[in-house]
Amino acid sequence: MYFQKDFECMPQIDIKRLQGEKLVKQVKYVYDNVECYRKRMDEAGVKPEDIKGLDDLKKLPFSYKSDLRDYYPYGLFARPMKDIVEIHASSGTTGKRIVVGYTKNDLDMWADCSARMLEAIGATKDDIVQVSYGYGLFTGGFGLHYGAQKMGLTVIPISSGNTERQIETMIDFGATILACTPSYALYLAETAEKMGVVDQLKLKAGIFGAEPWTEEMRKQIEEKLHIKAYDIYGLTEIVGPGVAFECSEQAGMHINEDHFILEIIDPETLEPIEGENKLGELVFSTIDKEGFPILRYRTRDLGFIKTSKCKCGRTFVRLSKPKGRSDDMLIIRGVNVFPSQIEEILLQNCDRGITANYQIVVDRVNNNDTFDVYVEMAPDLFADDMASIEGLQKLLVDKLRNILGIGAKVTLVNPNSIARSEGKAKRVIDKRKLV
Repeated sequence: MYFQKDFECMPQIDIKRLQGEKLVKQVKYVYDNVECYRKRMDEAGVKPEDIKGLDDLKKLPFSYKSDLRDYYPYGLFARPMKDIVEIHASSGTTGKRIVVGYTKNDLDMWADCSARMLEAIGATKDDIVQVSYGYGLFTGGFGLHYGAQKMGLTVIPISSGNTERQIETMIDFGATILACTPSYALYLAETAEKMGVVDQLKLKAGIFGAEPWTEEMRKQIEEKLHIKAYDIYGLTEIVGPGVAFECSEQAGMHINEDHFILEIIDPETLEPIEGENKLGELVFSTIDKEGFPILRYRTRDLGFIKTSKCKCGRTFVRLSKPKGRSDDMLIIRGVNVFPSQIEEILLQNCDRGITANYQIVVDRVNNNDTFDVYVEMAPDLFADDMASIEGLQKLLVDKLRNILGIGAKVTLVNPNSIARSEGKAKRVIDKRKLV
């Protein structure tokens, strides 16, 4: 058993007290060790001694994804590199990745949070977890791996891809819990059906995250794989998977409130939104991280909380599935994609015969995300031969893959064929039904 009842069932009044005590220490630690926070707090006229408890959190300035770009790669680290034992990263708004670092204590805390996720879905030491999230700089694979090890489970660190081999491994090695993106889970299910081996699977549960998914998708995964499908929430900037998790009730994701503070704000006015089921932007603060602490981080994810008591007995507040974004970021196949990244590549290649008029179309076909980029040709290229056009399309595909980390289908279209708007250009069409 890895049910940490003393924390997970702590009365909310005690949780708030603990959060306040940790916040006071974390603010001083961050002010003393991270230049960005010190400068921003000084500009706001806030000193560490002004933060005496949780009610003072709102006095602190916000943090942004752009901070990670501006201080790339290690400028937001609070410890010297000799104390950083692991680095992870994910894509940012430009070609620069956002980089985070972990001390040994940070990794232990991360593993702890991930172990709670597994415990909450009924995992025991008899279970075998197949981790089909990507390993490497992406936090997904390692987050579940560390949690399973912390619980004493057997881990199959297979990473993603090679789908038929994934299924063979699941069967031969006796995997009972699957961890991957929900869209990949459905693809695995469909491939297992084609192989005629669904009945040979020993899976009982799955932990799925890193991309938006619907209740309808949950039903499909559960029906096709004969499992219970659980949602998780995490982001690289905070820790990775383990920020919040569903329990057996599947009624919202419990936030690990002894490590993270969640605020919900109006993204326009930046004022706090109080109460249950009220949609707003999620803002997270870490309160005991050493290597890469972060305060009042605007995630741009939209969601709401449930404060009513969960039947599982945990008292941590529950987070809804994300209900969209307050910025233009897309999550495609688990990867963060910003239109500005695509625009930057196109602007760099306008001298090759294209314009900066483009449109991104994202859809979900057979439970997999499709990603199309339509780019207008300049009149000179439009009159050129087909081989030149195809060659430029391939060049743009390669450049986008290099920056984004995933493949897009690029189609060069006739001049003036992308609809214009008198207001803000509609660069993105997302056809996926995600809420």
